[in-house]
Amino acid sequence: MSVFLFIGAPFGPFFARLAQENNLVMRPDEALVGEVIHLGEYPVGITGSFRPEFLEVPEEMIVTAMRLHQRYFAFETAEGHLANKFATLAATIVKDPKVVAEGNEKVLASRLSDARFFFGEDRKHTFDEWNHTLDSVVFQAKLGDHAKTIGDKTRRLVEIVAACGGSPAALAAAKFCKADLASKAVGEFPELQGTMGRHYANHHGLGASVGDAIEQHWWPKGQGAELPRTIDAALVALADKMDTIVGCFAVGLEPSGSADPFGLRRAAIGIWQILLSNPSISWMTLFQTSRDVLAKHGVKLVDPTKLEEYFRQRLQGILVDGGVPVQDANAALAQGLADPIDARARAQAISKISKEAREVFKRVANILDDARAKNLIVTTAVDPALFAADNPVEKNLHDAVVAAQAREASARNAADYPAVFESLEQLRPVVAAFFDKGGVMVMDPDPKLRDNRLGLLSFMISPYAEIADFRKLGGQQ
Repeated sequence: MSVFLFIGAPFGPFFARLAQENNLVMRPDEALVGEVIHLGEYPVGITGSFRPEFLEVPEEMIVTAMRLHQRYFAFETAEGHLANKFATLAATIVKDPKVVAEGNEKVLASRLSDARFFFGEDRKHTFDEWNHTLDSVVFQAKLGDHAKTIGDKTRRLVEIVAACGGSPAALAAAKFCKADLASKAVGEFPELQGTMGRHYANHHGLGASVGDAIEQHWWPKGQGAELPRTIDAALVALADKMDTIVGCFAVGLEPSGSADPFGLRRAAIGIWQILLSNPSISWMTLFQTSRDVLAKHGVKLVDPTKLEEYFRQRLQGILVDGGVPVQDANAALAQGLADPIDARARAQAISKISKEAREVFKRVANILDDARAKNLIVTTAVDPALFAADNPVEKNLHDAVVAAQAREASARNAADYPAVFESLEQLRPVVAAFFDKGGVMVMDPDPKLRDNRLGLLSFMISPYAEIADFRKLGGQQ
């Protein structure tokens, strides 16, 4: 047993001394230090131990019992294995620290005895037995009799994962990912949902890939938290989160203002974060399949545009947090969000466009919009024979656009958007000359000239409009 008075920095002296005496190191836990150091005016560190046989229990159960229930610090060996030692804080100097340590050891022993019992009992049950139990546990009653239980949800997850091309391991993980919710261990330690599923999957020989996917389908658990590490885990996580969002929207449980009792914003952000790290998974397939599966099970769905806008706002937030100006994120997402990695690349490239180019090409987009509003038919057809013979600006613009499209071909095929927009910058002076120096009247009284000039502008801007909606661009931020 060690005792040490905390004065000034709480970490160093006490834990360094403990490490030296026991050849141990403290597991990092800044949040717990920040909590306990303020619980007493005169904090005193005290260490204790627990019986080595408790280490047969998964270390997550031990650490959770110590950290959340007792505010104890865990220690590990130099090799990273959990040690049967802990540290806690007394609020003041006590007459006999040994008595305090023994009291803490007794409390922890009771907790760990329960954990050991739960772990032993749980291993007597199969995943199928737990899934059967979950058939009577309600996930969301408003979904109706054929979709409301956790058992119903897991069956939907299997269907979604299968439709998205999931492997046998992903399908097994989808089937059993919620099973440990019926276990005694998770009933006592709800923070370990998924983690205990991994341990029980390994116990029943389901394989490490299935166990990892069961645990990681809950990830990410918060802003900046770790993402699923495998494609199997990512796919089950996506199916779970998308099913929850689509289902809640279907029954009118979407977030309102700051209220988000079902964590749908966090789930949507998690979906985008996972997809941005897994280019092989299709957002559109995931989105549409989740809707189809819920509809198949009797859930009446809302207009998909409402949900798409919800997801667009979440992806916009991620892009803005990554340094893209709001208007540039909007310009990119207005042209599609089905491929979030491509949308991010487009947004980042858009943010590099100069103020002058923004203004010129926004002007073009607005002219074309005004023409369509007047019920004029705007195509990309251009007849060079209609160019003014005494003014070269139309021909110059047409030739520059043809050259630009030729030099951009490889960049477009490679989705090299910075190169595409660098080429667009080269067009800016020619477009500006068309308007400002050439004296060309686009909306000419002669319908043939008018339509040809509108076609020339449409021919020029259409390839870039597939990348960005220039109407949403203002000056450079």
